[in-house]
Amino acid sequence: MQLTFASYNIHKGVGLDRKRDPERILTVLHEIDADIVALQEADRRIGQRASVLPRAEIDDTDWRVVEVAKRPRSIGWHGNALLVRRGIEILGGEALDLPTIEPRGAVCGEIVVEGHRLRVIGTHLDLSGLRRRDQIRALLAFADRCAGDWPTVIMGDFNQWGRRTGAMREFTGGWQILTPGRSYPSRQPVATLDRIVASSHWAASRRKCTTPGFRPWLPTTCPSWRRSS
Repeated sequence: MQLTFASYNIHKGVGLDRKRDPERILTVLHEIDADIVALQEADRRIGQRASVLPRAEIDDTDWRVVEVAKRPRSIGWHGNALLVRRGIEILGGEALDLPTIEPRGAVCGEIVVEGHRLRVIGTHLDLSGLRRRDQIRALLAFADRCAGDWPTVIMGDFNQWGRRTGAMREFTGGWQILTPGRSYPSRQPVATLDRIVASSHWAASRRKCTTPGFRPWLPTTCPSWRRSS
């Protein structure tokens, strides 16, 4: 079994030209063509927290939303959303609260691929290093509490510059940290803020950031995850 994972901070759909254009975001998703995508800043921050990607347009794509939203016009929780390729069975989704001062959270999806049960968590961590550490601890504690020793991937915008420093030191005991590359800002990327972290069930052979374009943040992908035998 081999799957492609991707993380993408879509910046509320606003590009470098300061225009909100959901169609451009969907174009990028088609370029990536990942099986499972974690989105950050997918909902507006005020009002009804409406999704910046209309559900009707998502319905016309190759992906489905993992349902975790607590508001009818949202597709996620605190801007985090998970998309999975059609044909992948979704067992359920859950919105996760994280310790924080500013609004932060995570979303978890439990899915089945080729008879294998998997767990995927998408998140957008705090700007504060101390808060990031607490939030990673909370995510790891959640994964430990979950029933079953399922292959797990945690991915998203970690707001962490150092590849294996600071809060990233919390990932021990077989967790594998992938830093696909510099992803922000897209015109001249200098920051490696995004991570894809996997349990020991997985092996990875390649990782990358897509080429710069109109978007302020580059999507990060890991195109060759496979379940270890």
